[in-house]
Amino acid sequence: MDELNLKGKVAVITGGAGVICSEMAKSLAAKGVKTAILDLDGEAARKIAGRLQNEFGTPCIGVAASVLDKASLEQAKKEINREFGEIDILVNGAGGNSPEATTKTEIMDGSENPEDTFFGLKTEGFDKVFDLNFKGTLLPSMVFTTDMVKKRSGVIVNISSMNSYRPLTKIVAYSAAKSAINNFTMWLAVHFARVGIRVNAIAPGFLLTNQNRFLLVDEKTGGSTPRGQKVLNNTPMEEYCIPEELTGTLLYLASDFSKAVTGVVIPVDKGFSAFSGV
Repeated sequence: MDELNLKGKVAVITGGAGVICSEMAKSLAAKGVKTAILDLDGEAARKIAGRLQNEFGTPCIGVAASVLDKASLEQAKKEINREFGEIDILVNGAGGNSPEATTKTEIMDGSENPEDTFFGLKTEGFDKVFDLNFKGTLLPSMVFTTDMVKKRSGVIVNISSMNSYRPLTKIVAYSAAKSAINNFTMWLAVHFARVGIRVNAIAPGFLLTNQNRFLLVDEKTGGSTPRGQKVLNNTPMEEYCIPEELTGTLLYLASDFSKAVTGVVIPVDKGFSAFSGV
């Protein structure tokens, strides 16, 4: 018998066609969780769902939806309820950064082109990053937890970041947006505490994704950029995380093994948050 006792439950995972969240969806499906993979790219979501269903024999569906459009999410919920029934688990995985909200300069000394510093950032970039990360967690939480309230049982797992603890140079909007996720996780955990819904978050360490590859990998050589090397030098295990390494924490938070745990953000970061650099 599976000690996690997740088999037959229904999970929704946003951003489910992405590198990290497709791996999370796989870990849930492997435990018998009926998994709805939501993504702006519905075709990619359906392709992943089909692959997981074939691999594990667990019912999985891909659904096209925008985490920034409440009506789109409500329509997706109707489809999920029709296919699987009431929702037990929500993983808020949609997120990302934007070059428009990223400075070229790490620390100013006054000699730079202002366009390469804080003063050159575009408000449109900030809007994009805050909307995708914060509103993209807020709106799905509003829509997909109504079943949980009715049942007085459910789990939300938000995806935060190491940047939420220690803001990194250059990525000001992303760091601030992920800090907002931490605060929202704690706020919602308190709000839902008496209706049986637990709310927690995972703060991954550094992974190579489509959003950050331009900062960490030299396009010409394929080696580390100076920034990428600094990341590795300040990670005690001296390597990037990989998506599979997040799934154990996800399954723990989704299961009754963590039934007394709510309102926490768990780092999965190969020691980055523990290291002073000395």
